[in-house]
Amino acid sequence: MQISAQNYNNSSKTHEVSLYFPDGAQLRVTSAAEEMIRDQKVKVIIGMHTWPEAAQVADVGRLALVPVISFVAPAINPPLMPLLWPFMIQMAKNIGSEQIQCIADIVHAHNWQRVIAIYEDEGYGSNAGTLALLSEALQNVGSEIEYRLVLPPFSSVPDPERVVQEELIKLLKTQARVFVVLHSSLEMATYLFKEAKHMGLVGRDSAWIISDGITSLLDSVNNSVISSMEGAIGIKTYYSEIGNSEYRDFYAHFRKIFRAEYLEEDNFDPGIYALRAYDSIRVITQAIERMATNTSNPKILLDNMLSSNFSGLSGQIHFEGGQLLDSSTLRIVNVIGKRYKEIDFWTPEFGFSLISPSIEKGEEKNGHGNVDSNSANTLSGPVTWPGNLKRTPTGWDMPTDAKPLKIAVPGGATFDKFVKVKYGEKPNQNKYDGFCIQMFYKVRDLLGYHLPYEFEAHNGSYDDLITGVYNKTYDAVIGDVTILAKRLQYVDFTFPYADSSLEMMVPAKPEWSALMFTVPFTWELWLVTGAILIYTMLVVWFLEHQSNPEFSGPWKNQISTALWFTISSLFFAHREKIDSNSTRVVVVAWLFVVFVLTSSYTASLSSMLTVQQLQPTFTDIQWLKKNNLKVGCSGNSFIKEYVMNVLNISSENIVNLSNEYMYLEEFQCNNIAAAFLELPYEKVFLNNYCKGYSGTMPINRYGGLAFAFQKGSPIVKDFSEAILKLSESGELKSLEDKWLTPSHECSTDLTSNRPNSLRLQSFLVLYLISFSTSTICLLLSLIHFLVNHRRYQDAYEGNITLGDESFWKKVVRLVRYFHILIRGRDIATPTDTDHEGVWKKAVELRRQYHTKNAGRAPILAGTLNSTAEEGITSSVVEDASNVN
Repeated sequence: MQISAQNYNNSSKTHEVSLYFPDGAQLRVTSAAEEMIRDQKVKVIIGMHTWPEAAQVADVGRLALVPVISFVAPAINPPLMPLLWPFMIQMAKNIGSEQIQCIADIVHAHNWQRVIAIYEDEGYGSNAGTLALLSEALQNVGSEIEYRLVLPPFSSVPDPERVVQEELIKLLKTQARVFVVLHSSLEMATYLFKEAKHMGLVGRDSAWIISDGITSLLDSVNNSVISSMEGAIGIKTYYSEIGNSEYRDFYAHFRKIFRAEYLEEDNFDPGIYALRAYDSIRVITQAIERMATNTSNPKILLDNMLSSNFSGLSGQIHFEGGQLLDSSTLRIVNVIGKRYKEIDFWTPEFGFSLISPSIEKGEEKNGHGNVDSNSANTLSGPVTWPGNLKRTPTGWDMPTDAKPLKIAVPGGATFDKFVKVKYGEKPNQNKYDGFCIQMFYKVRDLLGYHLPYEFEAHNGSYDDLITGVYNKTYDAVIGDVTILAKRLQYVDFTFPYADSSLEMMVPAKPEWSALMFTVPFTWELWLVTGAILIYTMLVVWFLEHQSNPEFSGPWKNQISTALWFTISSLFFAHREKIDSNSTRVVVVAWLFVVFVLTSSYTASLSSMLTVQQLQPTFTDIQWLKKNNLKVGCSGNSFIKEYVMNVLNISSENIVNLSNEYMYLEEFQCNNIAAAFLELPYEKVFLNNYCKGYSGTMPINRYGGLAFAFQKGSPIVKDFSEAILKLSESGELKSLEDKWLTPSHECSTDLTSNRPNSLRLQSFLVLYLISFSTSTICLLLSLIHFLVNHRRYQDAYEGNITLGDESFWKKVVRLVRYFHILIRGRDIATPTDTDHEGVWKKAVELRRQYHTKNAGRAPILAGTLNSTAEEGITSSVVEDASNVN
C-alpha cells in the first residue's frame, strides 16, 4: 500500500493519499475503526484478515458512510449482502463454485471415493452453503463426504492446540484419508497441520487439499509452518507475472523494502495479499481522480470505486455487487519441503491443462479460435504426496500389521462348499475353508501389496453382516454375499465371481412317453420324409410298370408292389427285380437317403432312451399357493423375505432350512413341496442329488455373488481387477471344478436336457439330391413315352387332323393311349417284352373296344407303313369302315 500510495502521490498534483496504521495493540477492530473515523477523519478503511472482523468493520462503515475494503471474503456470500453492508468492497474472492469444482476434479482424478471436509466456523452460516456445493460436486464425480470436522473460530478459543487435538482424534475413527480444508484462518490452519502431522494424519496414503484462502498466505508464513503442510495440494488464484512491466517495477521495489525491514526472512517475494493491497490503493486513487473537486461525498466515492475496471497486479479488478469477480483460472501448487511449486492450471472449460498464463487475456489462440492447451483429466505435473510418496495415495486408512483388515465370514453358511468354518477352542484358532475362502487367497496373491487381515466368524444373517461393515464393526465380508440394490446403499461390492438368480427346486420324476419313438425327428422332417417316400414310389412304378412283369397286373397290384418295394428298401429288404437303368439310379439315391436317415434316427433315439429324463412334478408357483403347500428356504438370506413379500407365500408355509442336508431331509419326509434358493446353491444340491430333483426356470435375477467392503474403500477396485484376472486366466473355473463339481453319480450330467430332435435343415440337401435324381429320371422316361406316342399316332391315326383338336382332347387322347398301352402290357405274354408285341395286343384291344362302342363315336385309323402288320391294319380299317 505504501508503494502504491507513494507512486500516486509522486504523479498527482491535485490529491494526496495518506495512510494511517492504527496501534497493533487494539483488541477490538470495531473500536479501532471508530477511532480512525472519529479522530483521524479517514475516508476509506482497508484491511481485515478474518471475515468476522471484516463484517464488524463493515457495520461501522455503514453507520459512518465510510467505504470499507476487505482483504477477506466469506466462504459463500450471505443473501442480501449489498443491503447488509452497502459500503463494503471485497478485494478477496470467496471459495466459489470454481474452486469447489476444481477440488472435485482433483478428487475424481485420483479415484478417491470419500473425503473429510474441514473448516473453521466463522459464525455467519456461509459454511453450510460451501458444504452443500462440495457435496453436490463430489456426488457428480461418484464421491461423497464421509465426515465434517468443524473447528471453532480461532478468536474464541483460549487453547487452540488442545481444541484441535480433541477434534482430530475424531478423525482417527474414520477410514477416509483425503482431507479438504475449505476455510480456515492462517492461525487455525497452522495448528491444524501441526497436530495432524503429529497424529500421523499427514502421512503415507493420505492427501490434503487446501483452498485459496490458505494457499495464498503460504508466501507469508515461516518455514516451520509450511514444512508441516508438506505434500498438500493447494489452489491459488491465477495472476500474470510475465510480460507485466508494472509488476517488475513493483517486485523490485517490494523486495528492497521488505529485505531492509525483515532481515530474518528469506522469502522476499510478494504474495497475493500484497498485490491486492497495492491494487486497493489504485482503486481509491482512480476513484478520486474521477470525482473532480467533490471528494467529500462518500456515496460518490463508493460508486466510483465500485466502477473500477483495470488490469491490476493481482489480476483484473472489476466489481459486481460489491465483490471482486472470480477469475476462471486457478493454479494448482504442491507444497514440497519449505517451499511450494506450481504443477498445473485449472479452468472450468478445460479442467487440468498446461496452458499459457496469458490465457486469461485470450492472447493465445489456435487456428480454430480455441485456447491452445493440453487439457487432461489428471494433474499434469508430478506430485510429491505426504510422507514423500511418489505414487497416488489411496486416500484410505489402509490395513497394517498393527491394525489388520477385519474380515467377517458367514459362520452359518447353508452350503459349506462355499464357506466352511471349523471352530477351535478360541476364536483365533478357527479354521476357514471353502470356495470363497480359497478365492480370497488367490485374489490376495494378485494384489501386488501386503494386506494384513484377520477372519472372524459371524453367525447372524447376511444383512447383519452388511450392517456390520456399514457401522465399521468389520472392514469387509468374504463369503457368498449376494449383490442387492438395498445393500449397495451401505457397502461397496467387488466384481461378482458367480451369477445369481432365484430358482425353485422341486422333486422330479422320470419322463416317459408312448410316442417317444417319434421324438428323434421333428414333425416337419416326418412329413417331408413321407412325401419323398411316396414320390419315390410313384417314380419307381412309372419307370418299371412298362417293362417289368413284377410291377404288372391290376392297378391295385401295381401300386401295392411299388409301395412295398419302397418301404422295404428302408430296411434294405426289397426283393423285386429292377429292369430299368433309370430306376436303378433312383433307387441308389433313395437308398443313400435311407441309410443316413436310419443311422441318424437310431443314434438319436438310443441317446434319448439311455439318458434319463427328469420331469418336475410341477412348475407353477400359483399351484403351490392354491394348494397351500409348504416351501423351504434359508432363513439367513434375503430369500425368505422375497418369498413372503413378492411371491406372497404365507410365512406359516415357509420352513427355515439351515443347511443343504435339511433340504434333502424335508423333501424325503414330504414336509415341503418345493424349495427356493439361489442358482449357485441349486447347482451344488443337484450335483449331489440329481436323480430325484429338478430346477425350474429362473424366477428373478440378482447382481451375483461378491465380496463386500466399506463404502469408498480402494481395495474394492483392486479385488475386482484380481477377480477378473482369475476369470480370464481360467483359475476361477479350476476353483469351481475343485469345490463345486458334481458327484460321481451325477458326473454324466443326467439331469441335462434331452438331445434335440433332428430338424429338416439337417437333411435338406440330401432330400434335394434324391428329389432331383428321381425327377430327372422321370422326365427322361416321359420324353421316351411321348416319342412312342408320336410313333403310334403316325402309324395308326395318320388321317386325323390333330391341329384342329383342342388341348384337352389331346390330353384325353394321350391318356387313352397310356391306358391302351397299360392294358396291352397286362395281357402280354412273358415273351412279349418288345414294344411291337405290345402294339399288336393294343390294336386287338382297340378293335374290341370299337366293336363294343359301335355307333357311339367315330373312330379313325391311319395306315401303318410297316409291311409286317398289314393284315392287322386291314382288319382295323375294315372295322372302322363298318362303324362309319
